[in-house]
Amino acid sequence: MAKTSIGGLSYKDVLASIKRREFVPVYLLMGEESYYIDLISDALAEGVLAEEEKDFNQMVIYCTKETDVRNIINTAKRYPMMSEYQVVIVKEAQNLLKLDELTEYVQNPLNSTILVLCHKNGNVDRRKKLVAAVQRVGVVYESQKLKDSTLPGFITEYLAERNLQIDNPARMIMAEYIGADLNRMVGELNKLIIAIPKDTTTITPELVELNIGISKEYNNWELKNAIVAKDVFKANQIIAYFNSNPKANPPFVTLPILFNLFASVMQAYYSPDKSREGLAQHLGITTWQVNEIMNTMRNYSAMKTMQIIGKLRETDTKLKGIEKGNSTDADLMRELIFFILH
Repeated sequence: MAKTSIGGLSYKDVLASIKRREFVPVYLLMGEESYYIDLISDALAEGVLAEEEKDFNQMVIYCTKETDVRNIINTAKRYPMMSEYQVVIVKEAQNLLKLDELTEYVQNPLNSTILVLCHKNGNVDRRKKLVAAVQRVGVVYESQKLKDSTLPGFITEYLAERNLQIDNPARMIMAEYIGADLNRMVGELNKLIIAIPKDTTTITPELVELNIGISKEYNNWELKNAIVAKDVFKANQIIAYFNSNPKANPPFVTLPILFNLFASVMQAYYSPDKSREGLAQHLGITTWQVNEIMNTMRNYSAMKTMQIIGKLRETDTKLKGIEKGNSTDADLMRELIFFILH
């Protein structure tokens, strides 16, 4: 039976069905997060055919605006050679100008062909006939961007699957520094996996600093902690370090982190229930993340929070060159931190 992402189909569901060799004729993998699209298409590339079958029965088509949909259809209509299946993986399907023409094939696909459509940087319009056709015979999976609040959990889970742990400071440093680019995150985590000593199972801030180049003392997570605690000395130390190493600590990474913090605090002030559980539900975050919000609220009033959000927007505008005057980026960041803390 065909399945769709509507109703809770996860990438784990899709991977599990592939592992059980429960294949469908068409997979439409689409969305903003390319990591899961690549994960599923790679699983099909590796898991359907034996190595000796791939030369004649596995094709990868990279699409441009000039790619003819008819060629994809003709390839999908071929029968496998000395194999139960052929696999046709269509990469960058978002470039196809006449994507919906694939509906002709999808309405009557060959059971011996596994057609994988990888549509990145957004979803196929669900009103198109193609989506409905795939839903009837195959799998439609929507790959959504992770929220920043779920990144620490992703890091923990990724490492746990490899029998490794990461302590919370190291985990938060990675989440804050790298952000929700999962392909980059996985690349950096794999560096740590290779670098971790054989007799060690826990990744520490020291290991992160040594192999990723993120200082365990001077990073955006520590800056945020200093601002939450209103530790003027520590915050100024960190921003001075950032300003002396602008390529490693660009303002465009720092600003969104601070904006998200104070935007969440502003939302918290409007929460009808300001208990730990009430704020967690209102903000859609875990209870341990609520501690940070509640600590910030103790040091910053609702009025000050609103003023800080305004200052962050003003700083962002100036960093982009609008009404910047003679101020350097370092000047703007020092001024911002001073405004927040005083």
